[in-house]
Amino acid sequence: VFLSFFSGFPTSIVTVTPDNPVFTGETVKLKCVINSDHSNWRYEWYKDSVILQTSERYTVNRDTLTIRGATESDQGQYWCKGQRDRRPNSSTSSSAVSLSVKDLKPKPELTSDPAGAALTGNTVTLTCRMDPSTGNWDSYWYKHTLNPETEKKKTNSYTLKIDSVSDGGQYWCRAGRGKPVYYTQYSDALWVNVTVFPKAVVTVRPDERVFRGETVTLRCDIKWGGDTEWTYRWEIEGTNNQYKNTVSRTSTQELNISGVDLSHSGKYTCTGQIHTQSSQRSDAVTLTVSAEAQASVRVSPQPWLTEGESVTLICEVSGSSKGWTFSWFRDHDHLSDSSRGAGGSYTLSPAALQHTGVYTCRAERGRPAYYTHNSSSQTLWITGVSASVSLVINPSRSQHFSSDSLSLSCEDKSNSAGWTVRRYTDKDTQTCAKQTGSGCVMDSLSTSDTGVYWCESESGEKRHPRNITVHDGEVILESSVDPVIEGETLTLHCLHRSTNSPILSADFYKDGSLIQNQTTGEMNITTVSKSHEGFYYCKTERGQSLHSWISVRVRGQ
Repeated sequence: VFLSFFSGFPTSIVTVTPDNPVFTGETVKLKCVINSDHSNWRYEWYKDSVILQTSERYTVNRDTLTIRGATESDQGQYWCKGQRDRRPNSSTSSSAVSLSVKDLKPKPELTSDPAGAALTGNTVTLTCRMDPSTGNWDSYWYKHTLNPETEKKKTNSYTLKIDSVSDGGQYWCRAGRGKPVYYTQYSDALWVNVTVFPKAVVTVRPDERVFRGETVTLRCDIKWGGDTEWTYRWEIEGTNNQYKNTVSRTSTQELNISGVDLSHSGKYTCTGQIHTQSSQRSDAVTLTVSAEAQASVRVSPQPWLTEGESVTLICEVSGSSKGWTFSWFRDHDHLSDSSRGAGGSYTLSPAALQHTGVYTCRAERGRPAYYTHNSSSQTLWITGVSASVSLVINPSRSQHFSSDSLSLSCEDKSNSAGWTVRRYTDKDTQTCAKQTGSGCVMDSLSTSDTGVYWCESESGEKRHPRNITVHDGEVILESSVDPVIEGETLTLHCLHRSTNSPILSADFYKDGSLIQNQTTGEMNITTVSKSHEGFYYCKTERGQSLHSWISVRVRGQ
């Protein structure tokens, strides 16, 4: 009967806010919860078996006991029970709750992720970490100064979006809970050092324009003062539909493609990553893969020259200029001094008779070596110097108007009858059409008569080659048909078709640059030197002449 009567009392429990333990100065609320559907309970509070009443330290408000400004003396065992006038007229006594009051205010630990320098364009997460045994806290965040303008977070983390260097600086946090809010100590200050995030740069070897079968290396470089190791991400946007918007990821700094083919054409970019932070993406580098490489050869200033003069052969690869090494061949044989032209220019100075021949070149680059096809051929003709044989041109100049007449003759002080005027045009090599002994007359010139003219003996010796240019425009440059001797004076005139006399106002150019503005239509260069060699032309309001190469010969050669 006694057990049955006792079991009829409602049970009671005590809850504590905030979580136990609490800290000196906090406001603590204990609540007595009676498990009963009945009302009109009167609540009794006990500490260590002593009943508590409202006082300066304690406030009893029905089911709630409030302790303001807790101190270590408030530690102890707290319990409650209920009383009422009707049955059930009492609850069971609650189990005792041990209240622990700590004298030292807690201090949170502030950390950042990632640690170290932060890069603009990324985020940094700050964590205000409290001892988990102390319960739940709200976090309060401060930047630069300890001022009341704070930001409150329910969670203990705070994400910074780093847009600029000004987002860096000194940060603090502290935790708080309850009403009124009880604050912990401030954390130690944490410096967020912000660096403008570096931009990745892509470089390509051997070139951005490559050919099928070559080995290509793309490298991602990031200028960064730190010693942190980067990882890399490559992105490729292909030009073919098959590879459109393809993305490739790799942790290596270099992206190597062996035996590149057309499908590798596209735009390549890279970014670097340190933990969760990224660099700026590089500018795109466009890799263009062509089917095959073709070398070509050209000559400067002209393929016809007299021994003792200089000539340069230039080898180029169409559409690509980087990283090539060049080899040279004459009459299909590799030249023993080919390395002189490894940079792309092979110069003969002075040229000799044995240099006459058919020249080709080839280019290579990379490891393993990639070779172009051999270039088309370029013929060099070097003729001998003879004091007794000369080609006489009348009028004595290198440029002529179309429809004008021209006479050429070979003069040999010993035997003029043994020489014939020959010529090489863009068509072929031939004897002058209207031959008169050792001379040649052309009554009406045409542009097809432009070419190289020389004297040739019955035994095949070639002497005294000269360039003749025929222009169907209104203006020509009058210059000596023979090389100028070093130290002498070079005189140039600008002639007009209608008068065949110098034009009063003409501008003169050398290698494309204006060198003299003359109102007389004449230009003189006194004391000529090798530096005056080049392509000359003149320009007037009536038109522009063609270009003529003027060579300078050292006296005595």
